[in-house]
Amino acid sequence: MLLDKQKAGFILNVLNIKWLLYRKLQTCILGPLQELSTIHQPDIRQRQLECILQILHNNGDKLVHGWPLVLGVIGAVTNDQGEKLIQTAFQSLQLVVTDFLPIIPCQYLQVCVEVAAKFGLQHQELNISLTSIGLLWNISDFFYQNRERIAKELESDLSENDSKKLGMPAFDSLWMCLYSKLGKLCVDQRPAIRKSAGQTLFSMISAHGSLLYKDTWQKVLWQVLFPLLADVQKLSSQASNVRDDAATGNILIHHSRDTAEKQWAETRVLTLAGVARTFNSKRRFLQPIGDFPRAWTLLLEYLETASLCQSAEVSLAALKSFQEILQISKDKPEDQKIEEDGKSNEQVQSNKLSSDVETEYDLSLWTAAWKVWLNIGTNSTKPPKVTNKSVKVYVPSQAFLTALIQTFPYLFEHIKPRFVTADLQKLSSVLQMALSVPVHGDASPFIIPSYPDITVTPLQEAVLQAMDVLIKAVHSGPEQMQSMYPDIYHQLLTYVEYGVRVPKYGQIEAKAFGTVKGPQCVEMVVDLYRITARHTAVINGHILENIIKAFRLPLSYKYGCPSPTTWMLVINSLLSILTIGLPVARKHESSFNGMWSELAQTFEEFLFSKSPSLPTLSVEDFQRDEAIDCKVVQLIRDDILSHTCSMPGDFVKKIMQLLNKGSIHATPSDQFIGKIFIKGIGDTESSRKLREEFAKTCFETLLQFSFISKSQSEEGSITKVAVLSLLQRCQDVVKKYVEDERLSGKCPLPRPRLAEMASVLKAITTLISSLKKAPPGNVERGVWNQVIQLYPSLVDCTTSPSPSVCKALKDVLHEYKDLLQPLNTATQNGTV
Repeated sequence: MLLDKQKAGFILNVLNIKWLLYRKLQTCILGPLQELSTIHQPDIRQRQLECILQILHNNGDKLVHGWPLVLGVIGAVTNDQGEKLIQTAFQSLQLVVTDFLPIIPCQYLQVCVEVAAKFGLQHQELNISLTSIGLLWNISDFFYQNRERIAKELESDLSENDSKKLGMPAFDSLWMCLYSKLGKLCVDQRPAIRKSAGQTLFSMISAHGSLLYKDTWQKVLWQVLFPLLADVQKLSSQASNVRDDAATGNILIHHSRDTAEKQWAETRVLTLAGVARTFNSKRRFLQPIGDFPRAWTLLLEYLETASLCQSAEVSLAALKSFQEILQISKDKPEDQKIEEDGKSNEQVQSNKLSSDVETEYDLSLWTAAWKVWLNIGTNSTKPPKVTNKSVKVYVPSQAFLTALIQTFPYLFEHIKPRFVTADLQKLSSVLQMALSVPVHGDASPFIIPSYPDITVTPLQEAVLQAMDVLIKAVHSGPEQMQSMYPDIYHQLLTYVEYGVRVPKYGQIEAKAFGTVKGPQCVEMVVDLYRITARHTAVINGHILENIIKAFRLPLSYKYGCPSPTTWMLVINSLLSILTIGLPVARKHESSFNGMWSELAQTFEEFLFSKSPSLPTLSVEDFQRDEAIDCKVVQLIRDDILSHTCSMPGDFVKKIMQLLNKGSIHATPSDQFIGKIFIKGIGDTESSRKLREEFAKTCFETLLQFSFISKSQSEEGSITKVAVLSLLQRCQDVVKKYVEDERLSGKCPLPRPRLAEMASVLKAITTLISSLKKAPPGNVERGVWNQVIQLYPSLVDCTTSPSPSVCKALKDVLHEYKDLLQPLNTATQNGTV
């Protein structure tokens, strides 16, 4: 050992002599110095490294062919040696990279890369590993800035046999060494090293990858990128999900990174994003290589596997990477200029094919991407089997589902030429299941509406955008594609149902979640029907009937909808659609036979809803809602009863029954009446407006189409039975009220009974007024007789203590003034 120390000192003294040595002399002196690397004693190694550092400081600019020996000494420091030795050696490496790269012969640059990578892999000092990765980035910048000189020198020093062994240009081999070393650092056990190396690798490929030849890119794919994906996926799946305090020491770690599994998840995210970005930005270089379809398919497999893993971070990142490879920019890539400036004329001609390749990939490649998208969508939204309710099940997040659906428009642009009905059905299944997934396993806000708000959740917005893209494509597409209209309507109407009835998601209970907003879905149905109502596929597909069926659900719920004004949006939309569709239905009677009964049932369930009005509903809001009911009656008058000859008799009869019912059904819900009376306005002018306009509109419509005219016109084809039945019912209510009031003594009748009586009296007032306005020949004598028979019962009501009943009674008795005439007067104009 003493002799070894003396040997090292002697070498140091020799090197202090003026440095005028040739290649052989450098080798003779530096060779023994390198041999000391085999000795394990720290003090000897320390002395050896100090010699190297002094050589670099004093004579580094005169080293020529001694660089391999110097670098060999620096890189000989192993991971199991002391921290001090590693620090000393790394000082020399930093000096080499910062000061001597330009004078190192190009054939020795690869050795410099390998030595810098070794320091990245050592585990003694984390900061040295991180700094060494920075040195690799500096080396790559040096390569790029001096690319022409380095490439020329390497080719001149390379023999023909060596070139064949490499299988690529020498300059590309230098880059491959750099990428490979960084690839190994990307799977280091230390998270910080993996992150730094990954960012450096993909930044390096993005900045300088355009310098590589086509054949070299093939090696980058199969020797660097795909092995890296495989290693990261394997190590990530094997990582522990238990926090190891011993490994982290006293360092505070955020909960999102407190286990090896979470740390590897970050690495997997970084790797997926980097490879996807490479495929996107370097597509002109990758696409012409012979086995690109195999590489594309393999990348899709990695993205599919990552998307379906139960790490929310990884799965979401995989979808975003999937999006990136689908977003093919039509602009000229930025690396075009880099390529032209960075390569020789021969290289530019060699890669010219890449410039001429069409930016769209072959349809078969996009078909493979479409299959992967469907696999991700189908498997990720499949309801889990719940065997034990205490065990937490994995449910995809709304962010994941949103990213999945947002991917479709980009993909659809490429698969549009081969998109068929079967594909639409598969897409519909994915979209429906995505909307069915509960939020955080509890509840989900769905597509329909809080009118006139236009806010939707990100997932809903993504679904609507996907449907909008599809509708535009079908509308502008060939006739074969337009046969998809019925399926598109089915999809949109399913969303309407989701807005009022929470869909089931397997065995997981989903509850209604707050106020669901966003009228776009219903509006899309209206807009689509406006332009397709007369299309053969829409007529034969019974779309109008299906729309009425779908709208019937929220309309029957009315005030019971999750959103308090959902029904308002739907009824306005239905009126718009019927204005368009009823003329089509009258023209194509045979295709709409099943629609009429559904329409009558929808009108009835909406106009006479079983859902009570909201406790917070004001009188003004109630009157606004009543005006909408009147709009429905007006549509019945103008678009239905005016065209009864072309409609089924049962349907017309049902409509007349609804008008009859509406003409005396002016009483609002008990809850609303109770609120009015509690506030002390039951006898005021406000109470007169409750359903009064609706009853009046029903009466006027009913009378307009209920009398037999002498000309036997279309309007006169409906009999007077409905009005006679109405009069009989009014008489029954009045008589019953008089009897009950007499039996109750001084105890007043319940408020609902008083409200009912007031509404019936208003109905009689409207009826008599309408009868007097009708053409004399249209009202038969029997109708007038029944009106007059009501008079004694009305007189009996004059003892009522209720102000509202008395006010209504006063109005109706005034209407009898025109009916009072002297006895034995001849009949004139159908009146007595």
